[in-house]
Amino acid sequence: MRRIYLPWNTSRPQMNAARHAQDERRGILKALSHGQVSRRDLIKLGLFTGAGIMAPIRGLNPFMPNLLAQTPGGPGIPTGLPPSPLFGATPFSQAMPRFDVLPRRPIDIDSNDPAMMPLDPIPTKLSNQTAQAVDPALGGGWGPIEGRPPGDMWAHQRWETNKPRVAVDVTQGCASTNHAYNPGVASKLNSGINAASAMDLKFHPMMPTQFDNSVWTFNGTIPPKLLIGRYGEPILMRHHNNLPCDMTQNNGFGRHTISTHEHNGHHGAENDGFTGAFFFPNQFYDYHYPILLAGFTSMNTGATDRLASSPTDAGGLVNVPGDWHETMSTHWFHDHMFSFTSQNVYKGNAGMFNIYSGLDRGAEDVNDGVNLRLPSGQAAKTGKSWGNLDYDVNLMLADKAFDQSGQLAMDIFQFDGFIGDVMTANLAYRPYFEVEPRKYRFRILNASVSRFFKLALANASGTAQPMYQIANDGNLLPRAVKLMMLDQQGIAERYDIVIDFSKFTMGSKLHLVNCCEHQDGKLPAADLTVGQALSGASHDPCVGRFLEFRVVRPLSAPDKSFVPGYSETYPSSSTVPTSQWPASPFLIPNPDHSQLPVSAERTFEFNRGASATTTGSTAAESGSPWGIATNGMGTLAADYARISAAPKMGTREIWHLNNGGGGWDHPIHIHFEEGQILDRDGNIANVPMAERGRKDVYRLRAAGTLSISLQFRDFSGTYMEHCHNTVHEDNAMLLRWDINGNGTAELNPMPSPVPTPQGCTFIDPTDIVPGA
Repeated sequence: MRRIYLPWNTSRPQMNAARHAQDERRGILKALSHGQVSRRDLIKLGLFTGAGIMAPIRGLNPFMPNLLAQTPGGPGIPTGLPPSPLFGATPFSQAMPRFDVLPRRPIDIDSNDPAMMPLDPIPTKLSNQTAQAVDPALGGGWGPIEGRPPGDMWAHQRWETNKPRVAVDVTQGCASTNHAYNPGVASKLNSGINAASAMDLKFHPMMPTQFDNSVWTFNGTIPPKLLIGRYGEPILMRHHNNLPCDMTQNNGFGRHTISTHEHNGHHGAENDGFTGAFFFPNQFYDYHYPILLAGFTSMNTGATDRLASSPTDAGGLVNVPGDWHETMSTHWFHDHMFSFTSQNVYKGNAGMFNIYSGLDRGAEDVNDGVNLRLPSGQAAKTGKSWGNLDYDVNLMLADKAFDQSGQLAMDIFQFDGFIGDVMTANLAYRPYFEVEPRKYRFRILNASVSRFFKLALANASGTAQPMYQIANDGNLLPRAVKLMMLDQQGIAERYDIVIDFSKFTMGSKLHLVNCCEHQDGKLPAADLTVGQALSGASHDPCVGRFLEFRVVRPLSAPDKSFVPGYSETYPSSSTVPTSQWPASPFLIPNPDHSQLPVSAERTFEFNRGASATTTGSTAAESGSPWGIATNGMGTLAADYARISAAPKMGTREIWHLNNGGGGWDHPIHIHFEEGQILDRDGNIANVPMAERGRKDVYRLRAAGTLSISLQFRDFSGTYMEHCHNTVHEDNAMLLRWDINGNGTAELNPMPSPVPTPQGCTFIDPTDIVPGA
């Protein structure tokens, strides 16, 4: 099978040839990323195949055998891209930084107090269309300051009853030094990192600083950013676009237009990061996150159920409407620009979002009969009654690649999927993290472009150790699951786990190990045992140990956290009286769909090859390698002005997700609503316990099928469904679906936005799939 990087023992002549080929290929990719040529143009010229593989023209394709490197009568030497240089960086020689917490500022848009108005201009329900001069690189003239599409259809839904109370001001910017790092914890809880020290944008101290346009992150800095919120406290996140106006200033990949998706927020479509609602440099977009429990319009509308609640600053609870079974915890946010999601996310447009509730409070010592007391921190010690991060750690995992000068690099013509050869955690190359001998919660996000992970915890001798999975995607599971190895983790899936370091002696070192081997970006090649992953025999550079835990500090305070259902994790009775131990093994049981009528069933098949039946700026290019077939119709390439499904407000549907082939896998993301898996390959027994909670990303597996149950409530508008191997998504494996806001049988399709720096226009749907 063709490899996507060269092995470590490649000969010097062959490495030089591969580097020469990579340079020539980079020139073609640069022209593509600058919009000077299209993918279709390059295929017509014979330079690339439809799968994104450079045609076997000697000197251009580093993947094809170099005839000069063959020995007479012997096999050809396998070739590939040059490995990323590490500049002397060694594993576990740098501390892993905790996430950088975004500042939260109180806001009251109805107040006359300037201190309560931290954003200028004041946020408004309708898009702010105040005119500003447009940079000549963007066409000049005049255009709106806000990139949100204008008019009532893109106004913030439920604004009057959920006006923002917290403002978060963030900028998408070019790589720069972080002079305002806020990890939200003391230095000793951040492996000794001094937050007051300037932090250059490097993946390791031995590696070069990234150029301005090599990396584009939130606020232009590392570590990744963390948004913190709680139920019933609406957030207004103003996202500024401060990327270069000249789209050619991108170091070979990435597009300067962005659309921010809060994955998987329960809010209006205007705040979902719709792929066609992108905005330009020098504009901002006001995203309104009301943070409401699903079902708030139909269940517990009087907010009388104490389990449906949010923590107060004083240590109590405030009830909120909605179904407490729909409580969410771990989200993330990232770019969703049409055809450029993979490039922009890989370039740094990704952060995480912790959502707190009465059940998942983030204060393990609060015993109020609602709080599950998961590992976090203690209000009595920190003075914070919710949202403590001391022992609640966000982990963003991603594979990266670098050119020979050490700058972040991406081959945007790998249409099967892009795989890097450098493993990072929180954008740090193979770091270490210091821990106390107690329980920690890790919120693990797969933020890769195409790589799957399969994680195990190994001790110094390479023996797997237990982990307790408590959440899958944004949601706590019905019950925690004790595992020696996690399931495969597809792109965009979040797995929350608890590790109990009290079982290990002071000075112990343990490692998270990746056991999922790739040979290309289509799907995993093999799931290895821990022993195999640690043997060094895999040709995949991202297999093996990638994060080291060091048990180095005595307890700062007694551990008062629990993993309900696993008594071996409970504190001693001298620390927490047995009367306060969990009476139930449950975390959050699933909502009961069994009594809800099924209003429709739909089948979506994810296939290789697609027909482009529409044209224009809303449609993918013809010749796209991936597509989706709806209800037995033909496989279609993406067009965000085509409506493929239109479930009615207040209904339940069953969606069947089918993988059309055995040579690839697709982690499918359905925006807005959480679903429950009913069966895998026709049988619920094929669904592991850790996958039986609410989910928003569904791994199909090779030639696999899934059936899921979904409800559609509370908000209306235009949403998406797509493969979260974002290379597949960008190459046409995406569709649009609408929620019919008036609840009638008649489809009332929304027009599609067509943004420009000078203003946004709209077009009617280009197509409506029969049966939508």
